[in-house]
Amino acid sequence: MEVKGSVAVVSGGASGLGEACCRLWVEAGGSVSILDLQEDRGQALTSELGQAAFFCNTNVSDAASVQAAVDTTVATFGAIHVAINCAGVPSASKVLSDKGPIRMEGFNKVVQVNLMGTMHVIRSAVEQMAHNTPNEDGERGVIINTSSGAAFEGQTGQAAYSASKAAVVGMTLQLARELSDNGIRVMTIAPGLFETPMVAGFPEKVTQALIKTMVFPRRMARPSEFAMLARHIVENPMLNGRTIRLDGATTMAAR
Repeated sequence: MEVKGSVAVVSGGASGLGEACCRLWVEAGGSVSILDLQEDRGQALTSELGQAAFFCNTNVSDAASVQAAVDTTVATFGAIHVAINCAGVPSASKVLSDKGPIRMEGFNKVVQVNLMGTMHVIRSAVEQMAHNTPNEDGERGVIINTSSGAAFEGQTGQAAYSASKAAVVGMTLQLARELSDNGIRVMTIAPGLFETPMVAGFPEKVTQALIKTMVFPRRMARPSEFAMLARHIVENPMLNGRTIRLDGATTMAAR
């Protein structure tokens, strides 16, 4: 599928990895719907990108909010060809600490955003993709989800985050198989340490310790490098049902 002329919905599109994808899509000749709760950032990005971009104030953990955003996207651009799930929240809570056992409200919030939010976007987007005219391969749409290295090597305090991101990996092949009859491919990217607002909140010593675990290049990755891979996934029809780790060969330490 070509990026040029395609319409993408990007959750978490107002900042970080999602913002990079939105920028690349418009630069490559596509249109993008920015799904995010950050109204100021979303509107500013929309103004910068012009008529090829549209902002939808969206809570991905709420199915009705996502459906409204998808409906608005179709009304604005006429179709949806690509859905990129970048919305996510971190967690830093031990199952047992000096404050007692983990609070399940926090655990559930992470799961609701990272896992349920991903599925909310998928279920609403594929319903629209199924109506697209197929290309010569019979392809109608592409789903790209965001997992994490924590899905494979979760660190101390990441039980909720690791579980939610591992679940995204776990459903990738299943969804690819199920949606093949509709001509829809499904891929997942598992990024390592990226220069995003989420990582910006880490203590400096934690960030430096993580960088030291990287093989090459030994630096934080740039959001534009995530967007480059997302574009390649869309344009390469043989990429389907797999998770690609984008992390400079990082293996996360226990702490």
